[in-house]
Amino acid sequence: MIEEKKLPLDTVAVLEKLPEFWGRINAELDKRIIGQDYLIQQLLVGILAKGHCLLIGVPGLAKTLLVRTLGDIAELHFSRIQFTPDMMPSDITGSEILEENHATGKREYKFVKGPVFAQLILADEINRTPPKTQAALLEAMQERHVTVAGEQYPLEEPFFVLATQNPIEQEGTYPLPEAQLDRFMFSLTVDYPKFEEEVRILRETTRDELEELKPVIEAKEIIAFQAAIREIPVPQSVAEYAVELVRATRPEGKKASPIAEKYLRWGAGPRACQYLALAGKVRAALDGRYNVSKEDVKFAAEPVLRHRIIPNYQAEADLRTPDDIIAEIVASIERP
Repeated sequence: MIEEKKLPLDTVAVLEKLPEFWGRINAELDKRIIGQDYLIQQLLVGILAKGHCLLIGVPGLAKTLLVRTLGDIAELHFSRIQFTPDMMPSDITGSEILEENHATGKREYKFVKGPVFAQLILADEINRTPPKTQAALLEAMQERHVTVAGEQYPLEEPFFVLATQNPIEQEGTYPLPEAQLDRFMFSLTVDYPKFEEEVRILRETTRDELEELKPVIEAKEIIAFQAAIREIPVPQSVAEYAVELVRATRPEGKKASPIAEKYLRWGAGPRACQYLALAGKVRAALDGRYNVSKEDVKFAAEPVLRHRIIPNYQAEADLRTPDDIIAEIVASIERP
């Protein structure tokens, strides 16, 4: 068993500032983003946990505006990559060009950085591009560097990728394999706004005047929060609960939930346990607590697990969604 130590005083001092920053970020986002409170909360949790997010939603739900606004108020370098079927890996990572060195008169190769060299990236319709190009981005997400012609180029921290998929139009798409989906911490469903929110969107976005945004956090502060959050301990009982929850999704395992045995072809892997714990740490820190509870883990169950479980044909026939199945698995763990 890992011995749980008290947090250093400097770590506590960093974490004490987090709720205030959270409130200021939300106040600035509210100037441009109407509704989508749950989405905003999950995205900020993903950033603080050093994770990436996959958004599933139809066009026009302010996904691009949200990411651009986050970049503005956090003073992060924002980059948008619009994926297309003819895009090559070098269009994302960058490539070497041959140019003349005016000092020596010789021709030399120079690396020109691609759009992946940013801190906050919107990968728009990632399923529109071939697997080779998808893999180039996903490798950068995992390794946090780009390799071109045998030379490694580190990506600037904090590095966060928000990838979107259109759930309606599936012709000419290249769905991400499960192994690549597993690189994303969260899979988030972007819903339509409520009636009152849509009325407000109509009235406020059809005028020229936009409320000015103020930067409220710097990159170095985000990095400090990310480091401090990872110092928060996970009690043994909570760690066991997170592992038990993930193992319950594996239909062939000894600890499988009956609902998983009936409706799932494949369950979540160990990375799901790690992300449940990290999301729990962020939620605890935002609540002013310095240890993780079972409720913190449950809070992240759906966004962490929904893209890591594979329903079978029986689930489709019975109209059972991944969220339905996850909710029942969580409930089965709670029962004595």
